[in-house]
Amino acid sequence: MGKVIAIANQKGGVGKTTTSINLSASLAAKGKKVLVIDTDPQGNTTSGFGIDKNELECTLYELMLGDCSIQDSILKDVIPNLSIIPANVNLAAAEIELIGVDKKEYILKEEVDWIKNQYDFINIDCPPSLNTLTINALTTADSVLVPIQCEYYALEGLSQLIHTVNLVKERLNPKLDMEGVVFTMFDARTNLSMQVVENVKSNLNQNIYNTIIPRNIRLAEAPSYGMPIHMYDPKSAGAESYMNLATEVIKHNK
Repeated sequence: MGKVIAIANQKGGVGKTTTSINLSASLAAKGKKVLVIDTDPQGNTTSGFGIDKNELECTLYELMLGDCSIQDSILKDVIPNLSIIPANVNLAAAEIELIGVDKKEYILKEEVDWIKNQYDFINIDCPPSLNTLTINALTTADSVLVPIQCEYYALEGLSQLIHTVNLVKERLNPKLDMEGVVFTMFDARTNLSMQVVENVKSNLNQNIYNTIIPRNIRLAEAPSYGMPIHMYDPKSAGAESYMNLATEVIKHNK
C-alpha cells in the first residue's frame, strides 16, 4: 500500500515545489514507484518535469470535477518509475465550481484510494494557501512533510501549519501525522541559517530530517530545463541532498 505524503507549508517560496519534484525523482531513482499529484494551479511541479501544462486534456481539474477517471489523468513514466497527475491554471476555478458539492473535501481521497496500492509513494505538492485543494490533499495524505526556509519568519508559518494539520486530523482525517520538517535554502555562510535551524530544533516536538537542502544555483536552474536536479546535474550539492533526503524518507517509512 502506497504512503501518501502531502508536501505543505502555508507560506510561499519555501521550496515546496522544488522538494516535491526532487524528492519524488530521487525516490524514483532509488527504485521506488512514485506518483506525484500537482494540486497547485500554477502547475510548477508539472512543468518542472518538462511537461507542457497548457496542452493537457486530463488534469487534476478534470479529475476533481468528475470529467475524467484517475487512470486517464495520470501521465505515466514521465521519468523512470515516476508518474504524475498534472495541473494547470484551470485548477484555480475548481474552488468555485465545487461550492455546494457534497463531501468535496474527500474528492481526491476517493480517487486516490483506487490506485494507492500501485505505488510505493504518492507525493502531493500543495498550494501555498489553505483552500479546498489543500484540504483535499490533507484528507488524502497519511502524513505531512513541511519544507522550512532558513529565514527569520520560518517558525511563524510552521505553527500555523501545525494548527491546520491538527484541525484536519480532528475533523476530517484522524490518520494524518506529521512526516517531519526539512530545512531548505540553507546558506552555510550566514549565522541566520544556523540560528533558524537551532531555533526550530529547540522549539519543535517533531521529526526533523537530518538532511538540509542548501541554497544551490543548479537547483534553481533545473526547472527551467524541465528536469529534476539528479538528471540536470547529478554531482551538484542539491542533487546529493535530495538523494540523502530520499534515503531518510524511505528509512522513516519502513
